[in-house]
Amino acid sequence: MKLIVCAIVVFASGVPHLSAVEATHGEISADKLHFFESKIRPVLVEQCYKCHSTESEKVKGGLRLDTREATIQGGESGHPGITPGNLVESSLYEAITWANDDMQMPPKNKLPEDVIANFKKWIEMGAPDPRESKVGDNAGAKREINMTEGRKHWAFQPPIKTQLPKLKTEGWAVSDVDRWILAGLEKGGLKPMPPADRQTLIRRISYDLTGLPPTPEEVDAYVKDRSPSATERIVDQYLESPRFGERWARHWLDVVRYAESSGKEVNLLYPHAWRYRDYVIDAFNRDKPYDQFLKEQIAGDLMRYENKRDQAEKIVATGFLAIGAKGHNNRDRRQFNLDLVDEQIDALSQSMLGLTLACARCHDHKFDPVTQRDYYALAGIFLSSETLYGTHQQLQNNNPSSLIELESEAQQVSALAKIRPEEVAELKRRHEAAKKVSEEAQKEVLALRREDRERGGAASFLKIRAARDREESVKADLDQFHNDGTPRTLTMGVLDRDRPVNSALLVRGDLKQPAETVPRGLVEVLCAEGEPRNISEGSGRLDLAWFIASKENPLTARVMVNRIWLKLMGSGLVSTPDNFGVMGQKPSHPELLDALALSFMDKGWSVKRMIREILLSRSYQMSSTYDPDNFALDPDNKLHWRMNQRRLEAEAIRDAMLAVAGNLNLYPVDGSPVARATEGREGFFTLNRELAGKPYNYRSIYLPIVRDLIPESLTVFDFPDASLVNGERDSTNVPSQSLFLMNNPQVLSAADAMAARIAKHPGNTMERLTYAYQLTFARLPTEAELAAIRSFWMRFAQQANDGKNTQQARDQAQYAALSAFCQSLFASAEFRYLN
Repeated sequence: MKLIVCAIVVFASGVPHLSAVEATHGEISADKLHFFESKIRPVLVEQCYKCHSTESEKVKGGLRLDTREATIQGGESGHPGITPGNLVESSLYEAITWANDDMQMPPKNKLPEDVIANFKKWIEMGAPDPRESKVGDNAGAKREINMTEGRKHWAFQPPIKTQLPKLKTEGWAVSDVDRWILAGLEKGGLKPMPPADRQTLIRRISYDLTGLPPTPEEVDAYVKDRSPSATERIVDQYLESPRFGERWARHWLDVVRYAESSGKEVNLLYPHAWRYRDYVIDAFNRDKPYDQFLKEQIAGDLMRYENKRDQAEKIVATGFLAIGAKGHNNRDRRQFNLDLVDEQIDALSQSMLGLTLACARCHDHKFDPVTQRDYYALAGIFLSSETLYGTHQQLQNNNPSSLIELESEAQQVSALAKIRPEEVAELKRRHEAAKKVSEEAQKEVLALRREDRERGGAASFLKIRAARDREESVKADLDQFHNDGTPRTLTMGVLDRDRPVNSALLVRGDLKQPAETVPRGLVEVLCAEGEPRNISEGSGRLDLAWFIASKENPLTARVMVNRIWLKLMGSGLVSTPDNFGVMGQKPSHPELLDALALSFMDKGWSVKRMIREILLSRSYQMSSTYDPDNFALDPDNKLHWRMNQRRLEAEAIRDAMLAVAGNLNLYPVDGSPVARATEGREGFFTLNRELAGKPYNYRSIYLPIVRDLIPESLTVFDFPDASLVNGERDSTNVPSQSLFLMNNPQVLSAADAMAARIAKHPGNTMERLTYAYQLTFARLPTEAELAAIRSFWMRFAQQANDGKNTQQARDQAQYAALSAFCQSLFASAEFRYLN
């Protein structure tokens, strides 16, 4: 916002004053920096610097794009290159959209639409740009990285156990978590808020652990249980619920950019991505040690296994590396592979290490002590691995892939039902027919070309292409089954290539500018000085897995306990959960972060134990009460003097509506609607037909997540971009959410179902309406609310019967009033928020 305001001021006269738009690195948020480094700078380097940088033989049009100041200044035309926040006044954006026939950049090939969209987003967010140049400096000078100094950054230091602080207030703290929180409060002159009431607390615990509201029976039992261990029992009950894995798996799926399609220019379905989703759910339910969890996702196919089922699980885990967004229409297979590897490095480094290692693809990292050599040492590891995602050859998919078949002894579930052998025979017949048509089309076109090489052209190409696509599509369907009609057990994942390779260091990340070959290896700053980090055998994924999941790694445990803290407390101890680097924020309670990290590792990397430790603290159980004195000193609640009020995520809102309506199907879904859709473009029609054919009342984690086609019930409540690592979701409160809750057919259907459920509840009308309060808010209505309910009921029921005094009219009026009442509860802020 600051950059945008500055831009308005400086461009009011038409002359950009560079000093007014300068911003130090610290004024640019970590997520915006990452967006620039991953989405904007590589494009500028690859597409623009040849003609528009200090290293150009001749700077065309006087336009330089290699520094922030020069990019804003623009070229000889006199128009600003970029005006932060203003697309119309940004001549660079006009050029890359080819909107002006006299100014098109790049001049030969227009940038892909998703790249143009990234530039649009970048400009609209204020064009954050950390690149600087000073008078007398060589803009192209290489930054020297001092690893010894780099290792002094707090996040690269091993966590240390600090002696517990001495406290002035006695009796409040019941755990080490509380002691560190209270120490910070006392130092800041604040006081902790009183504990939350029992109804508020069980609702908070239930949503945090299961993503669902507590039942009235659970609330009643907890409120009446006055034993000292009552909270422990309810926490343990929810931790052992199968609903726990479904809730916490979704947090991890945000971090690892889970989706069931490729996204980008050609959005291809990934029918087997769901296996990775189910692996994550199962891992959280079984409390798989977090270090093991990470190892399996990086190198599960290379690890020892106990039996075929265990082996299959570990292979499925490597789907983490296969589910990312991909540009399947890229005609250069080498470039496609490099982009795939870059996406894998980015996802792995942010999700597990809290570092933006992919920023070193084109140059040494601008802020962290990570070299371009480090990047290509990792790139060699992934180039030595084959990523199998399962898309067949078709128009605009120039990079097909097979899948990994799991052995039948692994006893993995299938998304497809068994078909009859006759149906397999029919698929074979259709495939042979399609193959014959494809061959005949090719012969026909060859004959035409022999007669007259002007003849045929695009029409001939499309004829061949359509026939070949049809052949490949039928073959993809046929490949799903064995001859007896049993579905083949297939999965996305990663396997080692027969021969490992080392990557060349690419100047500016350009495939056409290879420099020296870099041995496969690990990130230098995270290794001890002088420690060998090169890899001589195999791809190196197994070495990388052990390196990341090691207790010696200073980042891994810290990053995960910070993610857990964020989900339970509403804000992270480190407020940039995906960036622990130099441009990330320092921890608000560094001693507590280290204490939690050490406890996490010492207790077997147990996620459930870590969650339990936090939930049983006084710090978690505080109320969200407002205190003016505390607020004046700490308005952002960084020291945690109260519980943060939090809006529920999209999935919890949808699931809660279905749950209180009595419509939620808790049976785990086998597979995904995406798995049952045919491949190719026809798959989207099949998918839409299945979802439209019947109510999909399963938990939201089982909804199909197709990039760029996310269900409205999720997007309206800030579902994250499924192509990016997302450790923390946005939480907005906008009119579209209210309109959704007022008008969406799914919401209306849930309100009707809840009304039918309430109508069957024993007792009189007021007792039934009170029960509705218990279902939705986990509490009884207040006296004032009871009065409002009576008034509503009298007025609405009379208006709804339209003056008719028949029994049928009265029944219909009462049902309409009850449904409207239930919908009003869904639309209330209390339903959507946790206190």
